[in-house]
Amino acid sequence: MRFARLQTADGIANAVASGDSWRHIEDPFAETLEYTGEHTPTDDGILLAPVRPRVIVGIAHNRGNNDHPLPIQAWHKSPHSVANPGEIIPVRRDIGTVNIEGELAVVIGRQSYQLTESNAFDHVFGYTVANDVTNIDQVPKDEKNFQAKSGINYTPLGPWIETEIADPENVATEVVINGRVVGQSGSFNLPSSVVASLVYVTSWLRLETGDVVLTGAPNTFFAAQPGDRVEITLAGIGTLTNTIG
Repeated sequence: MRFARLQTADGIANAVASGDSWRHIEDPFAETLEYTGEHTPTDDGILLAPVRPRVIVGIAHNRGNNDHPLPIQAWHKSPHSVANPGEIIPVRRDIGTVNIEGELAVVIGRQSYQLTESNAFDHVFGYTVANDVTNIDQVPKDEKNFQAKSGINYTPLGPWIETEIADPENVATEVVINGRVVGQSGSFNLPSSVVASLVYVTSWLRLETGDVVLTGAPNTFFAAQPGDRVEITLAGIGTLTNTIG
């Protein structure tokens, strides 16, 4: 099923895809969906970030990349950095290279703590596309990733949440900048698996409904310049498009 948040003439609406329209619902995370009876034609709805998480956790895949003893580490990214599809990303100037990073984002469906490999995906609501914008030259200066990951609109999400992904460990990713394909990879190239990342994060932190885990950029990170139009496509999910300001 495909879930979205829309800006309509009457305000913000949660909706599910139904034919050539969006069918409005009360709460996308409810056990039983309640429909409002309202519809928005597909071409009329303005897509917003499909979820407004209270917590965003990013994954650093250390295996094979450095000498950290842990194969996985995690860090927080501010939910205030979430941006809508189509929004401009005003990258920081005079701080070195700024990268865009195409990633599979996991949206949590229910309270999750100390998950296991056997039950982790049972706690997932669905998946969306993320652009984890990063001030990459700040990483050596701040190992906590605050300077590296902070910025207005530095976490575009969208265009919607897809709940029916056959295999999250095998989602192809394509990154296009200004109409040119610059990268093709997928979650199958992550040094640590999606499920392992969920197990690791929840071994320390309790996640709640609507929280987001950014699973990492499997060689899908590229330097961005003002004016660049960035399109990140995840197979079976959709394409997230934003412009660098």
